[in-house]
Amino acid sequence: MTEVNGAEQTAGGTRPAIEARGVHKAFGQLHVLKGVDLTVMPGTVTVILGPSGSGKSTLLRLINQLETLTGGSIRVDGELIGYKVVEHRGKRMLQTLDDRAVAAQRAKIGMVFQRFNLFPHMTALENVMEAPVHVKHLGKAAARELAVKELTRVGLGDRLDHYPAQLSGGQQQRVAIARALAMQPEIMLFDEPTSALDPELVGEVLGVMRELAQAGMTMVCVTHEIGFAREVADQVVFMDGGVVVEQGGPGIIDHPSEPRFRDFLQHVL
Repeated sequence: MTEVNGAEQTAGGTRPAIEARGVHKAFGQLHVLKGVDLTVMPGTVTVILGPSGSGKSTLLRLINQLETLTGGSIRVDGELIGYKVVEHRGKRMLQTLDDRAVAAQRAKIGMVFQRFNLFPHMTALENVMEAPVHVKHLGKAAARELAVKELTRVGLGDRLDHYPAQLSGGQQQRVAIARALAMQPEIMLFDEPTSALDPELVGEVLGVMRELAQAGMTMVCVTHEIGFAREVADQVVFMDGGVVVEQGGPGIIDHPSEPRFRDFLQHVL
């Protein structure tokens, strides 16, 4: 157990959807994140930009508890993730959560990866039904109704019975988005969701993400799609070397103040 200090206390005012404070992550001798602070308000879109190896994807994986913090804290909707506060000998201490409690916290968050990770032997409908049935213990009829709704939402209502091999990369990624949405998350994390797609297929996935943003979904997106960031983001965060170098509204893309951000944009625009 670790003693709670001031960094772990809930901030006053409007409760953020995500609040990361002093986040560190090391893999052995490799220090990937070096004290990252990030606040994401409900109903907003945060786009994280940065070169490969800057720690962007690691930050998303920490928010979704696919990795364990080395230091600092992350709260989702005010709740400390990965730990609970307990009284021990008159002190407030942090105790690691068990797997069931972690799974309950993770259920609030949907995540879409670069690779689609669909079950090849299942249809689009079956892929989307799988987690509601086996994780949320939804009845099959209700899960089917939900899956049809979410697949229709991403424009695949006519592909319910298609297997992944019968779908384009863009369609597979839209199935993956529908699968995440079927868990009815409060927050969606996107880890470079278009990077594995052929250029002509990128637009259909970004279109679904735009619609989610317009519907008020809280989203954090790691992407190199600068046009999407300009159009949809409420907050743009530029990371490099494991730290946040610059952040602000989407206007910072056209008027960056930090040399490292300017150099990055010159290479990607």
